[in-house]
Amino acid sequence: MNEVLSPVETLKRGSRGLRGTLRESLGDAITGGLRESDTQLLKFHGSYQQDDRDLRDERRRQKLEPAYSFMIRTRLPGGVATPAQWLALDALAARYGNGGLRLTTRQAFQIHGILKHDLKPTIAAINQTLIDTIAACGDVNRNVMVSANPVESRAHAEVQACAQALSEHLLPQSRAYHEIWLDEQAVIGADASEPVYGPTYLPRKFKIGFAITPINDVDVFSQDLGFIAIIEQGELVGFNLLVGGGMGVTHGDARTYPRLADELGFIRKDQLITVATAVLTTQRDHGNRSDRKLSRLKYTIDRLGLDVFKRALEALVGESLPPPRAYRFDHTGDRFGWVEGFDGRWHYTLRIESGRVRDTDTVRLLSGLRAIARVHRGDFRLTPNQNVIVANVDANERALIDVLLDDHGLAHALHGAAIRRFALACVALPTCGLAMAEAERYLPTILDRMDALLSRYGLHDEPIVFRISGCPNGCSRPYLAEIALVGKAPGRYNLMLGADFQGRRLNRLHRENIDEAAILTELDVLFARFASDREAGEHFGDFVVRVGIVRAPQFIVAKLSV
Repeated sequence: MNEVLSPVETLKRGSRGLRGTLRESLGDAITGGLRESDTQLLKFHGSYQQDDRDLRDERRRQKLEPAYSFMIRTRLPGGVATPAQWLALDALAARYGNGGLRLTTRQAFQIHGILKHDLKPTIAAINQTLIDTIAACGDVNRNVMVSANPVESRAHAEVQACAQALSEHLLPQSRAYHEIWLDEQAVIGADASEPVYGPTYLPRKFKIGFAITPINDVDVFSQDLGFIAIIEQGELVGFNLLVGGGMGVTHGDARTYPRLADELGFIRKDQLITVATAVLTTQRDHGNRSDRKLSRLKYTIDRLGLDVFKRALEALVGESLPPPRAYRFDHTGDRFGWVEGFDGRWHYTLRIESGRVRDTDTVRLLSGLRAIARVHRGDFRLTPNQNVIVANVDANERALIDVLLDDHGLAHALHGAAIRRFALACVALPTCGLAMAEAERYLPTILDRMDALLSRYGLHDEPIVFRISGCPNGCSRPYLAEIALVGKAPGRYNLMLGADFQGRRLNRLHRENIDEAAILTELDVLFARFASDREAGEHFGDFVVRVGIVRAPQFIVAKLSV
């Protein structure tokens, strides 16, 4: 493809295997930030440079540079962490960060508020826990997601192992990370090549998720590359292969759109690494490297055509893909409270609003989970819905966990309207540079007001998937919510309606660029009509489509015609 490379592509090509001038930037004591080119390369190492946007204007008036700090994100396939790892990350957040942990919608930890001179010791200390931050961001495969469900069968552990193996296989091979953060001695000429990524890596970020029916908590149709585990008589036999999902949109640019992944066929579990590598390298070779707004796999597939993409993939794999197997999803949420697993062990899912682990006057999440980690002999599982599972608890240890949950007010986190249990929010302001409106900080307020409306019409216990994003980039996967707010400007949002409860249909724009008063007025009318006119068992997203409040979305789950 003859095209003019974007500045980021040129930067990657000349970065010397993602090294750039990161060492020099980190050593510059005059500024709290990095050189502009190094802020791009830093993402491949698992960190973003940020600044406090609440302070920007005042610091500008004082002729000061922005209040720079850094966010570090872990690579944690499937979100599985040991109690020792939890305690170590908790301690690092207290020592170097803003004191709390954040659980992401991709089952990773984030530590916010790290100053530049503390960046290297924090990353080094994370690695000492046997967790790393390699490729947690950047134009590479990101953290691999897995349904956070340790309950149903032994096959779940095998799916987790598959995800772990794939994550390791798709790691960048450059030794830059180890040299810069872990003081590995650089050996001239000994740097590994990038057999999967090539010298310029991928055109854009790449996301993989493994779903295990009947819960689509990973929103598998939102992934660049998705795998639906096919389990027969308790045995994992393979996966349905999905390609081309993606949530990112640019306001005002009709060329950009959210897209659900297409189902290409069934693959055996022994084909997993080969097929995933073939999909990734096809995107590497054919993705758009001139316009980053159009560089995700979804645009590559739509430009080439799904049939052409499938034939290219099958040529690399060496055989045709049979049709996908049958499966069923019930919902995209989590199962809260205690659930017993197939092996008699217990799992407690705890609601954590916006994934923010911190202490408040009423709920001491940070202290409570720290206390649990000190006595827990199982593991923790971060869910794609920003919650956490205290997993693999022996039956005779449940009482101890219950005491700690009660002592710290954590059991009360499950109370409230059902809509709260299905709510997601991105970080947005003040630290995200892309945010146009509030999300995480606004979530408690808008949930309170939506709960009041729902209660007015007897819908307090009605589960509705609600998500809010500070910008159209879609980190909270808003386009798969029955109700979503997508930031347009301070205090103003696009109101999206009509996704389904199973994560298989996108929503559509209902009202554009409206404030809170208009949002609540609109929802008041919609909830009243839903309460009076719904069919038995009908979910809100299905209702608004059925009665014509929004049209059936243009982009829905598609299967390749064979």
